[in-house]
Amino acid sequence: MGVSSLFQRGATLYPERDCLIDGPVRRTYREVDASSNAIAAQLQRAGFGRAHCAVYSGNSALAFECILGIFRAGAVFVPVNSKNHIADNAGLIANFDVDVLFYDQRFSAEVEIVREKCPRIGTFICMNGNGPLGQALNEWIEDANGRPSAVDEGDGRIVSIYGTGGTTGLPKGVTFTSRTWDAMAANYFPHLPRKGPSTYLIMSPITHAAGTIGLLMLAEGATLVIHDGFNATRVLDEIERSKVTHLYLPPTAIYMLLGEPGLRERDFSSLQCFIYTSAPMSVDRLKECLDVFGPVMLQFWGQTEAPIFCTCLPPELHSRDGAEAARLASCGQRTLLTEVAVMDAAGQLLPAGERGELVVRGDLVMSGYYKNPEATAEASLHGWHHTGDVGFMDQDGFVYIVDRLKEMIITGGFNVYPAEVEAVLMQHPSVQDCAVVGLPDEKWGEAVAAFVETRGNAAAKPEEIIAFCKDRLGSVKTPKSVEIVDELPRTPVGKIAKKEIRARYWQDTGRSI
Repeated sequence: MGVSSLFQRGATLYPERDCLIDGPVRRTYREVDASSNAIAAQLQRAGFGRAHCAVYSGNSALAFECILGIFRAGAVFVPVNSKNHIADNAGLIANFDVDVLFYDQRFSAEVEIVREKCPRIGTFICMNGNGPLGQALNEWIEDANGRPSAVDEGDGRIVSIYGTGGTTGLPKGVTFTSRTWDAMAANYFPHLPRKGPSTYLIMSPITHAAGTIGLLMLAEGATLVIHDGFNATRVLDEIERSKVTHLYLPPTAIYMLLGEPGLRERDFSSLQCFIYTSAPMSVDRLKECLDVFGPVMLQFWGQTEAPIFCTCLPPELHSRDGAEAARLASCGQRTLLTEVAVMDAAGQLLPAGERGELVVRGDLVMSGYYKNPEATAEASLHGWHHTGDVGFMDQDGFVYIVDRLKEMIITGGFNVYPAEVEAVLMQHPSVQDCAVVGLPDEKWGEAVAAFVETRGNAAAKPEEIIAFCKDRLGSVKTPKSVEIVDELPRTPVGKIAKKEIRARYWQDTGRSI
């Protein structure tokens, strides 16, 4: 199976249905089938049937066609997020041994830098015109004749390499086989509400969850409406204009959406499924989503090494009332092909209710880190993949994430998990978003500190927020300081960049804890 087979199913069943919509560009499944096959055939003809190929672009229909062509050729797809710093992207491209680079003409300056820093790349293809390097895509594929040779997608070889977040140095390369993609599909589709043809809106980078979900949606003949970058007003406009049925956004973007003027006057009647993942969602904001969008919210939990679909909280379990409402704080139960457990530091699995590291296993888990057997062995201790997330499981198998192992704050000898403090902060009516980190402190070792974005024109004073937390958390977990900021620093995929916040305070201390 794999990505090629998933796409081929949609193209075979629905050849005349719109596949990709990108502004004025509309491409049917028949057209995308032909264009991606031409790219695949030319890759094979040029000797790149097993090469590592990257696409340096924002979100676009052309980028999707090139990605599909790479998979259909039997080559290895290496996603590159154009929103990352060029030095980071050049390092990733070099470390993951990229041979062929497809690029958007807008990023010609960045590609020149990549050429200098990545001499391995011998072929550059400009997707949308004549760039400074290599050939234009339409000229390059002119010599492609017929369909590409069939590829054995079940032979266990690597088909894609995704970079980790790189929070501790250079990103590691997470390798997937076709079995990884098959497991994603098997874990995803049983939970997906759908009635008739689907229209899926993409605004987050296609190099991450939004694009992965998009590739899966092609298997059922969905129409992908593509925007290059998130804008809250455009999301609302597009839902109404295109009758969007399926949508994915990370929680940070959803919070911005909830702050849009006139939100409750919008028409969301077409929406069947609103997926959120990538970070925990505030329960209060989640209840607000249910009020605004209706019973369409669906949560998945995973990570790059075990992508997206380890657990699921489907729409029917998003209850706002009664005892079941407490489950809104969970990330759901295990999915079909992925086992989930809680493990202590000695490698023992823990019973329901006890906290430890969340571990997973099954075909969803990566085949390993690219050229890094030591890191692979460390992440696979005791026969399970170690996620680095701290949590517990209740008697019914619902998984609750407490925090990340590496984000835990040790203050005065006590362990404080930032996520627990952030969950309380998000209950304050003036708080739009927040980040809790440990800052150096002579008395406590680390002091709990909160950085807060406020909602609209809300004027919350730091001392009021501290008092609010103390009533709900006690003195140990309550932030010793609260700083109101105009905007929290974020990564290119919209996550709050806690490392950047911490660095400003720890850089001159000679330590980081």
